[in-house]
Amino acid sequence: MTMKATNLLQTLDRGLQALEIVAQQPNGITVAELAARLDVHRAIAYRVVSTLEAHGLVSRAAEGQVFLGGGILVLASRFEPQLRSVARPLLHDLAGETRATAFLSVPQGGDCVVIMVAEPEEGLLRVGYRVGSRHPLDLGAAGIAILAGRPERPDDPDAVRQARLDGYSLTRGQLQRGAVGVASPIHAPSRPQPGFEACVGVVAMDDLDTATAIAAVKARAGELAALVR
Repeated sequence: MTMKATNLLQTLDRGLQALEIVAQQPNGITVAELAARLDVHRAIAYRVVSTLEAHGLVSRAAEGQVFLGGGILVLASRFEPQLRSVARPLLHDLAGETRATAFLSVPQGGDCVVIMVAEPEEGLLRVGYRVGSRHPLDLGAAGIAILAGRPERPDDPDAVRQARLDGYSLTRGQLQRGAVGVASPIHAPSRPQPGFEACVGVVAMDDLDTATAIAAVKARAGELAALVR
C-alpha cells in the first residue's frame, strides 16, 4: 500500500469519526472541541469540517458550532428503501416462526417509531402495533432495545442495562394490557458507536412463546446487522 493511499484512508476515517462525534452533540460542537476529540491539530479538524460542509454533511452556525447538515437526511432517505427491501423477507419469516407481529423500529428524538410490520398468517389475537406507532424510548421492548444498543450511560435504567447484557429486551403489558414484546438492537457488535440505530422484534398477547421469540429475534437482528453495516 502506498503512503498516498494510507493518507487518504486516514483522512476518510477522521471524517467519519467527526460525523459520529457531531451526531452525538445536540447543541453542536466547536472545531477546537472536535480537534480535541479527534486528537488532531485544530487546523486538521478545520479542514475535515470544511470538507464535510462542502458536501452538506455538516453545517456551522454563526457562533461557530458544528451541526449535522441536511445532506445527512438525503443519504438517510436513500438508505431507508434499501433497509426496507432487505428487512421485509426477514420480518415475514420472523412473524411466521413466532406466530406474532414482527416489526422494525427506529428512534426519532425521544420516541421509538415503527417503520415496518409483518403479520403472521396464523393466530387470531393481534396486537395493535402498526407502521407509525410511536411511544417513548424508555417504554416497551423496542425502545429499550434501541437504548441498549447505545454506549453505556451512568443513568441507564435497569431494564436497559439488562437488555444490553442479554442482547434483547422482554417486556409485558407496558404499552398494551396483556401484550408481550421481545426486541433486539441492530448493530455491528464490533462498533462501540453504531452509525445506524434500529431494532427488530415481535409483539403478541400472553400466549407468546418467549423462548422461541427471543432466539428468533436475536437471530434476525444479527442477520440485519450483517446486511446494513
